[in-house]
Amino acid sequence: MQDEQPCTRTILIPGGAGFLGSHLAEALLKLNHRIICLDNLSTGSLSNLTPLQGESQLDFIEADIAKPLPPLPKLDLILNLACPASPAHYQKDPIQTWKTSVFGAYHLLELARDRTIPILQASTSEVYGDPLEHPQKETYWGHVNSVGPRSCYDEGKRAAESLFFDYLRAYHLPIKVIRIFNTYGPRMDAQDGRVVSNFILQALRGQPLTLYGRGEQTRSFCYVDDLIDGIVRFIHFKGLTPGPLNLGNPSEYSILELAKLTLSLTQSSSLLSFKPLPTDDPRQRRPDIQKAQDLLQWSPQTSLQEGLTKTITYFQNLLHTAIPQDTQMNSKFGNLTRR
Repeated sequence: MQDEQPCTRTILIPGGAGFLGSHLAEALLKLNHRIICLDNLSTGSLSNLTPLQGESQLDFIEADIAKPLPPLPKLDLILNLACPASPAHYQKDPIQTWKTSVFGAYHLLELARDRTIPILQASTSEVYGDPLEHPQKETYWGHVNSVGPRSCYDEGKRAAESLFFDYLRAYHLPIKVIRIFNTYGPRMDAQDGRVVSNFILQALRGQPLTLYGRGEQTRSFCYVDDLIDGIVRFIHFKGLTPGPLNLGNPSEYSILELAKLTLSLTQSSSLLSFKPLPTDDPRQRRPDIQKAQDLLQWSPQTSLQEGLTKTITYFQNLLHTAIPQDTQMNSKFGNLTRR
């Protein structure tokens, strides 16, 4: 047996029990970092960390970043992925969503300033709103309805970005900001209402696939492994570039195309059901990733068909497996802390 190499850095991941947070934790553990996942479990789940059971360099703390943070050990880096990211979840409690985005960012920035450590903010393509520029470059300021039902998330994330750059200017705090476009893959929450998980589950259950409008609105779907690769590259990038940096797949598909591909890959006979467009639903969304390509030599490698096939397999297994509840899983994490 080879001697264990010392862990490189101790990294705090708020939102670490979520879809993206758990994948990021897994990737960084493989690079021998020590990971502390901090999550209030409002939308994240300990079941997402099940594949990481037994990892001696993984700790979990249940806490809410919208409130004062609990005592934490020595840290080298903070990666903030904490916030509900699907409309169904962030519109359920819009005030809490805003508090998580803004108060949470403030608390984490103060922690980073106190510890003199770098911090990364996971922002979103939603800061571009219903864009008038296509594809969207990082220099585009966006077209956002500040009083609409999605504004708790859109404007909350925009305010968080502003706060991050204010800390850079005022305190010279080393920050990085990424803007994540639609991402999918295993560990998506089956109940979060995102289009990929909705279509797959409806198709597997033989239910009509729900489309809004005529399904002509477009999105760019990035498989989770590709996104995590981009984040990890940016984390380890030695330059002083704070971002913002678009991370997403520039291949653009209409929602109707996604529905038809899902039906084909699941071999489902489900029908299509068309409903009115939700308020402020973006008509098109596609990242310009030239900056990430130049800076990180990064671009997505997974085709939509390949990524959907893997995601379908995940949900097929999920439907045939009892999903462990968080309360049943607490005993599996000897280093679980509740705050």
